[in-house]
Amino acid sequence: MKKRSLAANLRKLWHDGLRRAFSLFPQSIRFAIFRSFVDCDPSPDKRLVLKIAETQEELESCFRLLHDAYVSSGFMKPAPSGLRATIYHALPTTTTLCAKFDGEVVGTLSLIRESVFGFPLQAIFDLKQVRARGGKIAEVSALAVHPDFRKTGGAILFPLMKFMYEYCTTFFDTRHLVIAVHPTRIEMYESLLFFKRLAENKVDNYDFANGAPAVGASLDLHRAPKKYKQTYDKKKRRKNLYDYFVRTKLANILLPQRRYHTTNDPVMTTDLLDHFFNQRTQVFENLSNREKMLLHSIYDLPEHQKMLPQMTQEPESGKHLRQHQRYSLKCPGNFLLKSEGKAYASTLRVVELSIFGFLAHSDTEIPTRIWGDATVQLGAHEQSIVRAMAVRGKSAGGKIFYGFTLAEPDLAWRKFVGALTAGITHDDLEHATRFMAD
Repeated sequence: MKKRSLAANLRKLWHDGLRRAFSLFPQSIRFAIFRSFVDCDPSPDKRLVLKIAETQEELESCFRLLHDAYVSSGFMKPAPSGLRATIYHALPTTTTLCAKFDGEVVGTLSLIRESVFGFPLQAIFDLKQVRARGGKIAEVSALAVHPDFRKTGGAILFPLMKFMYEYCTTFFDTRHLVIAVHPTRIEMYESLLFFKRLAENKVDNYDFANGAPAVGASLDLHRAPKKYKQTYDKKKRRKNLYDYFVRTKLANILLPQRRYHTTNDPVMTTDLLDHFFNQRTQVFENLSNREKMLLHSIYDLPEHQKMLPQMTQEPESGKHLRQHQRYSLKCPGNFLLKSEGKAYASTLRVVELSIFGFLAHSDTEIPTRIWGDATVQLGAHEQSIVRAMAVRGKSAGGKIFYGFTLAEPDLAWRKFVGALTAGITHDDLEHATRFMAD
């Protein structure tokens, strides 16, 4: 035991010394050295599969891998369960990605979209400047790679990052990524991916990682391709992150198949929620009463009651918590109306809907209190045409958001709303017609 401890201490001293020596180089040289380590294979081993973690076995493997990585880094104390599962993993707005090699999970990261629980890092970092640029935000968290693959030139890390980039830009409706990482790792994200540090530059005690120091940073995915092209496009293909992220298609990536134009992929069934957050860990039990109430506002179906934590104080009579959607939407559409002999045509992007109304943003002004025809593409093969009227408008983030009321929803609209209301997971939407008869 003493020999192993001495060897570990010597390795730590050696690495600390190298890190201090490396920090003495000018930033431009340090960044160039980081970029020299880029090795992104456009044709990875076929045994590598990148997908959303959705089964109990996949999620358990991800949480176990994350636990071991955090414990070894000092970011958490060993848990009796051997898992690191947080309340954010229980939310429908969080997606856990995994890399599997020969059927075994060897890498994972989680994408946490904003919800009533916020973000883990927002307690210590200011996101005002990020929010001011508009677009949805996701925190990249819970990154871990199996020890057997940490010295293989990024054979798992780069495909996982590629999967993250492609999923966020094409499926997750995300413009900004934010991270909170250890100070010794921030320059990797700055040099390779062009993350920019957040206003609160460095925090000495980050509770979400067992009090470890942390640096916050953000990446604008709308602007990133231009930076990648400027920096990488003249490099050889395996060093070219622009080609890898923007142009290369990896057959190893299994993207979700969606019936409707939703932008998140909830996988937590009531059984999975109960298994991971009540039985295997005590995440639900350790929530504050306010957090328990928020959880009830998200998981509000009768079948959820058996696994939800009991509140020590019920909401005051008449002050029920607003129900929060389990799915986010991005349905394209258009609105056509005639007024005073003029025709108005506007392009819509529907982001919320109910049985008799919807919320959409438009780049053009829409007259209010006038009936017109709204055509909304609910999915690749699902379209709804309804009589609608804009009743109010509000500018936000460079767009105008309008609340619409419907005269009468058609069958496609009713089925979609029924599916959104009664569905729990992504698979529920794939089988949406079971929620409502024709």
